[in-house]
Amino acid sequence: MKRAGRGAEIEEDARVFHRIRRRAKELSETERQFAELHARLQGQVPPGFGVPAPEPEPAKPAAVVDDFLPPELRVPSHDQVDGKMMPWKQPLVLDGEMAACAECGAYRDWLILSTHGDIWLRCRAGHQQRETRIDTAWYNRHSGPADATHATFEDCLRHLGH
Repeated sequence: MKRAGRGAEIEEDARVFHRIRRRAKELSETERQFAELHARLQGQVPPGFGVPAPEPEPAKPAAVVDDFLPPELRVPSHDQVDGKMMPWKQPLVLDGEMAACAECGAYRDWLILSTHGDIWLRCRAGHQQRETRIDTAWYNRHSGPADATHATFEDCLRHLGH
């Protein structure tokens, strides 16, 4: 009995597969419509194909608009500034050693100046010494944004209280 049942299943499967194969050979409605459209358009050329493109019209000059900041709000670029300086109130420790003025021995309340790639320390008494243990990158990391620009070195010193 099982064999007869199994044989019937195999025959039914064969009929199903035969129907599937027959459908696969036939075109679907969408495929048929596409084939008709393709046959109709086969010899046609789109309009403008093969014709040289027209010359582009010359561009009209853009209107000049002064949208840059007014002069009083502009900040000078780094190449327009001779140097920068910042106050450093606490003792300055470099390589485990406290920096001190070579002339008067002051060790706090510095002005740190960055100019032309060099770093200088200026004590409250006005003595200046070049500091080789600090570079411009260190200065840039520790300085805040500039709060003012000054025409002269003396103006900047007055602004910072020195």
